[in-house]
Amino acid sequence: MADPGRVWGWANPRLVRLSVSIAAGLAMCLAFPPFGWWFLAPIAVGALGWVLLHPSTRPAGGFGYGFLFGLAFYLPLLPWISGLVGSVPWVGLSVLEALFPAVFGLLAVVVRKLPGWPLWFAGVWMVAEWLKSVVPFGGFPWGVVAFSQTDSPLLPAARLGGAPLVSFVTVLAGFGLLALVLEGVRWWKHGDHSVHHVLHAVVVPGACIVAVLLLVALAGPSVRKSALTVGDEDTVTVAAIQGNVPRLGLEFNAQRRAVLDNHVRETLRLADDVRAGRAPAPDVVIWPENSSDIDPLTNRDAAEQIAVAADAIGAPILVGAVVKAPGYSPANPVSLNSVIVWNGAGQQDPAGPGERHDKKIVQPFGEYLPWRSFFAKLSSYADRAGYFLPGTGSGVVHAAGIPIGVTTCWEVIFDRAARESVLEGAQLLTVPANNATFDEAMSSQQLAFARLRAVEHDRYVVVAGTTGISAMVAPDGAELARTAFFEPAYLDMQLRLRSDLTPATRWGPVVQALLVALGVSSVVASILHNGSFARRRKPVTARAGNDEGVGA
Repeated sequence: MADPGRVWGWANPRLVRLSVSIAAGLAMCLAFPPFGWWFLAPIAVGALGWVLLHPSTRPAGGFGYGFLFGLAFYLPLLPWISGLVGSVPWVGLSVLEALFPAVFGLLAVVVRKLPGWPLWFAGVWMVAEWLKSVVPFGGFPWGVVAFSQTDSPLLPAARLGGAPLVSFVTVLAGFGLLALVLEGVRWWKHGDHSVHHVLHAVVVPGACIVAVLLLVALAGPSVRKSALTVGDEDTVTVAAIQGNVPRLGLEFNAQRRAVLDNHVRETLRLADDVRAGRAPAPDVVIWPENSSDIDPLTNRDAAEQIAVAADAIGAPILVGAVVKAPGYSPANPVSLNSVIVWNGAGQQDPAGPGERHDKKIVQPFGEYLPWRSFFAKLSSYADRAGYFLPGTGSGVVHAAGIPIGVTTCWEVIFDRAARESVLEGAQLLTVPANNATFDEAMSSQQLAFARLRAVEHDRYVVVAGTTGISAMVAPDGAELARTAFFEPAYLDMQLRLRSDLTPATRWGPVVQALLVALGVSSVVASILHNGSFARRRKPVTARAGNDEGVGA
């Protein structure tokens, strides 16, 4: 029978590391909206780094600790998914996403012996974030660290390198601070006051933190200046309509006409306020995604209602609509999630539908079901997935002569969507979204994505949601106006068009590739240095001492 004392002696240090991993994951979740305690993100990665630096943590253990971190992070971050498909898919997605911090944990243990480990840890983190953004089925970058930093002093880094650079400097700061803390503890415990030892231990983490501060100092003034009035920039008045839905939940799709009527009604209310002088006349009006789930290109009644709204407000409306795709049939109801420019009578462009953006990045297991015949045999939830097809195009539509970049709901979390729109000439960005099947926490998280895109591309961003949160966002990421959740409302204000391209817009993919290459090269260097992923265990007779100390 095993000696209880020996069992506890073996388990106790591991329980501490398990507990720290879980606490770190929870702290990372708290860094994201709706909590928004952004300063916990570097602390969270630092705590996980401490676990992975422990001498007794092997690569397999690093995978396990990273997986626990991921579960503690994603389970409380994504419960809004259960409102759409139930608790089993929510837990399943959380488990899947937890694999990426697990990969980080494994690789971090591999590279931890390289000199300057904080830099290599940050590079390996970027490898995991990149993988999360591309696999499986196009990726799910919802928990990218950058999106926790929209209220952080680190946000200006988005102007230089987009979301990947913000993630990198955040985790680099966390690992650098951890290294300094560990060295301070070692210095306190062992009293090694030699200048050579201290410099050798702190020069890399210190340089990492200084580099982060210099980067923010370089980008900060440009970001702050972008929110100021510039005389030669054209101004436009933009309205965002939040029509609301009769009630939350999956029944939303059965209330298509009521939702359309709500958005028409709110637009007519804005038109009344414009005539009464209570609101400025908009140049363009933004309706949210799914504001007309009735195809207005084939349904005359829906088209007439939209025309009534466009005529009343005297401006083109960007209508979020579901339209039938080529090959549509009752047995194969393939559709496109579109944003259609709808011109009113008496405007420069012909009345009726004009340019449109068909959503290019559609959501797997929601808007469409990959491997439908296979998954249909596994779960009844398969019947709830849509039949949407990815669209094509530049991501830009023109309304009242304004080039507007459209990233529809899910698209805003992908770096390439807004970037492509801006490179194609968009001077204003909009995020039409449908959050009617989710909750306010999800909507606040999505708003954070839009705020980062504003800084990344130096553009005003208009977020229009069926139930909220709708908002006007300045190029410095500040919210100029926002609505409450789950109520009819409109926003109507003057914004400025922008045409300059930021370094992130020009070189964002290159920056990400370099950061990922940093992580990959550190893994390759470590494998070549160590000869294998895992240290070969020495024979029991050759082992001595206790390996439970804190690693450097």
